[in-house]
Amino acid sequence: MSQDEINPDFRFDFRPLDDLAEQGQRWSTWLAVEPLCRGPQPRPDWVITSQAAIDTELGILKTGKEADVHLLERAVAGGPSVVMAAKRYRAREHSTFHRSATYTEGWSTRRSRDARAIKAGSTYGRELAAAQWANAEWQALTRLWSAGLPVPYPVQIDGTEILMEFIEHDGLPAPRLAQTRPSPDLLQVWFDQLRAALITLAQDGVAHGDLSPYNILAAGERLVIIDLPQAVDLAGNLNGFDFLHRDCVNLCTWFVRRGLDPAIADADALFGEVAAHCW
Repeated sequence: MSQDEINPDFRFDFRPLDDLAEQGQRWSTWLAVEPLCRGPQPRPDWVITSQAAIDTELGILKTGKEADVHLLERAVAGGPSVVMAAKRYRAREHSTFHRSATYTEGWSTRRSRDARAIKAGSTYGRELAAAQWANAEWQALTRLWSAGLPVPYPVQIDGTEILMEFIEHDGLPAPRLAQTRPSPDLLQVWFDQLRAALITLAQDGVAHGDLSPYNILAAGERLVIIDLPQAVDLAGNLNGFDFLHRDCVNLCTWFVRRGLDPAIADADALFGEVAAHCW
């Protein structure tokens, strides 16, 4: 049969994709993870679930002691695309996480061998710790997003990598709260948002544990809370209310320095108000 005799409906374009890794790409891992490792329902419209999607590395956004955040585009050829934040925990550096023992109080490890390895800080133990911290952040994100908290939507978790909503403003990565110089009116709007968020957290029995202007993003008038691996269960952690009080102090100190009335941004008053909503 000649080329001219082939039905045009059976013709298609072919492009080899075996060398994706060499191009900083991979096939979408959405279907490679367990269903419980995918984001909660209802999912935003921008989440791409197609098996034909390709993930492309766009570069690093932020480095930290325990994890690095990369930008990753998930796209279908000729179809939809989305840029996400890929937070990847690094196993070997995890022993540097400050005050980790106080945060992990109440956590359980199924096998005693694993618990000993984590405590000893062996290579195997550090790898387990990285997975443990990644899972803790994933659980916090899914729980708090479902509760209506202003946190990035968690797309999926795969080992020590969490894909989540990329928070931007005017086409650029949203700045941290600490980098902003808001007007007095916006300052009040932001404070009210964070007060409401702290109350919602407390009603869910949780404290952020390390809340500060450095892990809150400002997307215009909208604030988004990030960095949640150390989220503390107020019932299961003896230091829970100490962490909650420190969160209130950190926030109120920043708002007062930016010009908010100290009578409004009173840390002890905020702590009392938030604590009254626990359970």
